[in-house]
Amino acid sequence: MLKKIIYSTLMLPVSFASASTVADFDDLTLSSSSFNNGGPVTNSNGFVSRGAQFGNSYNSDFGGYWSGFAYSNVNAPNTSGFTNQYASRAGPAFSGSNYAVAYSGSNATINLPGGTSASSVRVTNTAYTAFDMKDGSSFSKKFGGVTGNDADFLDVIFTGHAAPNATGGTTGAVTFRLADYTSANNADDYIVSTWQLLDLSALGTAASIKLSWASSDVGTFGINTPTYVAIDDFTVIPEPTALSLLAIGSVMVLRRRR
Repeated sequence: MLKKIIYSTLMLPVSFASASTVADFDDLTLSSSSFNNGGPVTNSNGFVSRGAQFGNSYNSDFGGYWSGFAYSNVNAPNTSGFTNQYASRAGPAFSGSNYAVAYSGSNATINLPGGTSASSVRVTNTAYTAFDMKDGSSFSKKFGGVTGNDADFLDVIFTGHAAPNATGGTTGAVTFRLADYTSANNADDYIVSTWQLLDLSALGTAASIKLSWASSDVGTFGINTPTYVAIDDFTVIPEPTALSLLAIGSVMVLRRRR
């Protein structure tokens, strides 16, 4: 007698997960104690680290000026002033040798690698901004004011966009407070000086991210506080995918005789 035992094909949705990708800027070449701000030739090329594109604009007029992102390995956390604008207040990079510095402008954008979502980033102040908030300058106020009671703050906002180069609809926003003097208790006032982990998962399926700043110190021409932030280990993860119903086995026919 011939007996057939048939195992039917299973039709199941399948999802895959793979490792995260970390833009740590160590795939970019720098000499010791240096930075790259896009110069010295006028351009708007930006740069790429681990598949993520960081916007940059450099103009050689008037001695040269830039906006967007630069990358750096400058380690001068205790030096104040504009000439130290490429230094992290935390000192060295969070990991490896290099980190990035963002300065406000239309090029302060990140284009994510295709098929990924933003997961997290390490964030801290630049030395220039931190000491400017602590001491004040001819352009901006000392945070807390003369009495220490002024409710000052500086935020950097990461806003997700559905299309590259900060275009398309917004997908979400995450705010990080770089300095906070808003507490009724002055002992709680702080200026961030270490690398902090910022969760970016609320940006959802963003294809790009735009950085912007908000501050209590605002004048006729906008924010008086130097609008910089240092970042490292910008991390993306694969977007979840589901394969269409798949045949994961063929019909098996076992024949048993007896």
